[in-house]
Amino acid sequence: MSRIGKAPIAIPAGVTITISDKNLVTVKGPKGELSQQVDSAITFSQENDELIVKRATEQKSHKSLHGLYRSLVANMVTGVTEGFKTTQELVGVGYRASNQGNTLDLVLGFSHHIVFVLPKEVKVTTASEKGKNPIITLESIDKQLIGQVAAKIRELRAPEPYKGKGIKFVGEELRRKAGKSAAKK
Repeated sequence: MSRIGKAPIAIPAGVTITISDKNLVTVKGPKGELSQQVDSAITFSQENDELIVKRATEQKSHKSLHGLYRSLVANMVTGVTEGFKTTQELVGVGYRASNQGNTLDLVLGFSHHIVFVLPKEVKVTTASEKGKNPIITLESIDKQLIGQVAAKIRELRAPEPYKGKGIKFVGEELRRKAGKSAAKK
């Protein structure tokens, strides 16, 4: 059995999980509501304050789906109770970030500003302190969506390996390369 799939999902107080007859899982909590269509080979049973995920057969495809859907539903439960937060840092001279509502305005060393419109489910804040790199903070209840948006923002100016300039996640370790060696004497 899948080690991830057989772990029960704890349902905190204030969270309700409903499973439709067509295997649509809906999770409602204090921060919002999320839903996920689940494969018909996966079934759910609710016992006390836990949700247990089961699979129909021992086929390889069913085994892989077992752990996948357990993780997706567990992330939905975490999202509607606590939410998810991603922090990115702009490294480079003259790199700036500002936001107006859900519109992110970036200056990344190009000849023009980059205007990035975020989905309404993602909230963005920017911070710029003197002497420190600008910070972009994304918050959402949907882990998949926030990860995708963060990846698209990072893609606008991925960190380069020589000086480390670009958009990186806070705490991310970059593989650095040595530059050209000095001319031989």
